[in-house]
Amino acid sequence: MGSPGFWDHQERAQAHIAKLNIIKRSVLPVAAFQKKIDDAQVMVELIGAASADEQDAYVQELETTVAALQTELDELEISSFLSGQFDKNNAIFSIQSGAGGTESNDWADMMFRMYNRWAERRGFTVELQDIQPGDQAGITKATMLIKGENAYGYVKAERGVHRLVRISPFDSNKRRHTSFCAVDVVAEITEDIDIDIPDTDIRVDVYRSSGKGGQGVNTTDSAVRITHMPSGLVVVCQDARSQIKNRASAMNVLKSRLYEKRLDEQRSEMERFYGEKGEIGWGSQIRSYVLQPYQMVKDLRTGVETSNVDAVLDGDLDRFINGWLRAGSPRHRNKDIKMED
Repeated sequence: MGSPGFWDHQERAQAHIAKLNIIKRSVLPVAAFQKKIDDAQVMVELIGAASADEQDAYVQELETTVAALQTELDELEISSFLSGQFDKNNAIFSIQSGAGGTESNDWADMMFRMYNRWAERRGFTVELQDIQPGDQAGITKATMLIKGENAYGYVKAERGVHRLVRISPFDSNKRRHTSFCAVDVVAEITEDIDIDIPDTDIRVDVYRSSGKGGQGVNTTDSAVRITHMPSGLVVVCQDARSQIKNRASAMNVLKSRLYEKRLDEQRSEMERFYGEKGEIGWGSQIRSYVLQPYQMVKDLRTGVETSNVDAVLDGDLDRFINGWLRAGSPRHRNKDIKMED
């Protein structure tokens, strides 16, 4: 950065600084944590040299310090798992209701609120790109962009099918119903990934935006639907008043989905090669939310569970996400292998 001519190319310089800041945010917390460890070691030495009257106060202070260090260490450990190629990127997050009509649509709406609350707790920004209301209640589908550092690294843990068991508020006989919704997550594409989409491969439709009005939103054909004919992928964006902005956002989502599709095909081929069972992506149930006859939320991949259903539905998802990240890390998969950090 101190070299002559560094600022001659503004775009390249800004990209370089952004990369440097990401590295700093990875390194500096570890260095600060090590300093706190050194301070705790000094405190241990003081306890050994202190008089009997002073030791109790020092020990109490040390216990408080160690408890705080344990919490900080947990956070550092989780962040160390976010080392994938796209973990630092924003996330394109979609919720799709399953079979079950109104009941599943209501579950999709509950999940939509849950993930918005979770993103708010994490300090992420959510931009709604498309939402399709249900016929009677809830939603059939919603797509949003979750923006923030490591957004994709965290939220990719939620990809899969989520099951809800409860007494349906839409059933006059108060019977218990089971509903399913699917979550899909892809990393927002970055400019350094080359995805070429010929104009002949896409069909672009424009139509009037739906949803709550406002000036200009529902009075112009600003919503954009792009269909990628070779793959059958369909992307809709209607959050902006400008058709040009919506088209740019939709193309960005389409590129991200095509790249994720390419990665999925590669991962599926590797699973076939290694003889592993299981499907990558949609169709595999990952978590159950039981409201009746008892209350329990359980992640079927990791075994993490809690009876505090209300907190989970209000966005308290970190225990499940962190459990999945820990379970998927090399040091936890290969406990018999000595890892060098």
